Amino acid sequence: MRGDDELASWVRDGYARAYRSAVLICRNPADAEEAVQDAFLRAWRFRDALPDGDGREPWLYRVLVNSCYSKLRREIPRRDREGELSHAHADRHGELDGPEQLAEHALIADAVADSIAGLPDQLRIPVVLRYFTGLSEREIALAIRRRPGTVKSRLHEARRRLAADPSLSALATDMGMAR
Repeated sequence: MRGDDELASWVRDGYARAYRSAVLICRNPADAEEAVQDAFLRAWRFRDALPDGDGREPWLYRVLVNSCYSKLRREIPRRDREGELSHAHADRHGELDGPEQLAEHALIADAVADSIAGLPDQLRIPVVLRYFTGLSEREIALAIRRRPGTVKSRLHEARRRLAADPSLSALATDMGMAR
């Protein structure tokens, strides 16, 4: 990283996306906030050693995932994490025209978030990093320290499980989106 101003800009620009990713991994907004702060604090501490260019994002998400794992390993009762994810949705894409569209969007977002939250950590984290953070499979492999083939197979298994999820299938049928 070349300068403190550049690092500050990188933190400011990437914070919201990192937070959304952490919420989906931790399933708790407070834990997610701590994990993101830990990750960016670490980036600040090691700013002179941060990789430039394409290596920066995978590095940050590796640190973020590790921080999230630390939060998940703590003795936080599962009931404290459940139910909070649906309230942590951020970044609605585009403007919604009316209350019906807003309600439909919220229903879909809650169903998808609940289904993703139900995935085991080893499947949920690659899904979050791929579809909510936008990392490539190669970048995810760097972030979670696994081989690209492992990432690809975990994403495939996660998509298979999500496709078989009865609540998502019912929602797709109700909304006329079934295949």
